Amino acid sequence: MTRAHTVLTKTFISKQFLVFLLTGGFAATVNWGSRIVFNFWMPYSAAIVVAYIAGMITAFLLAKIFVFKATTQSTGRAVVFFTLVNLLAVLQTWGVSVGLAYYVFPRVGLTWHDRDIAHLIGVMFPVFTSYVGHKRFSFKH
Repeated sequence: MTRAHTVLTKTFISKQFLVFLLTGGFAATVNWGSRIVFNFWMPYSAAIVVAYIAGMITAFLLAKIFVFKATTQSTGRAVVFFTLVNLLAVLQTWGVSVGLAYYVFPRVGLTWHDRDIAHLIGVMFPVFTSYVGHKRFSFKH
C-alpha cells in the first residue's frame, strides 16, 4: 500500500469523515433550501451567498459539536479559520452554481428546475476541500 493511498484512506474513509458528510449534508440542505426562500426577495446570485451564510453557521455548530470534538482550537480562532475555509468554498459554490445555471444548462437545453439543480451541484462541489481545510485549520488538535 502506498503512502498516498494510506493518507487518502485515513482522511476520507473514516468515521469522522462520514459524520462530516452527514452534518455537512444537513447544513447543505439548510443552504439549498434557504436559497429557494431567499430567492423570493433577492436575485439568484445574491441568494446563493446569503443562503451559504445560513448553511455555514449550521455547519460550524454541527462540526464543533459532532465532528471535530477533540479540537484544541479556541472557538474564536476556529470561527476565523472556519470563515476563511468557507470563503474558498463559497467561491466554488457560487462559481459552479452560476456557471451551470447561466452558461452550461441553457446551452444543453435544461430548463426544468435549472437553478435548483445548478445550486445543488454547487453546494456539493466543495465537500472535500472543506473537510481538509476544517480538519487542518479550523478544528485542528
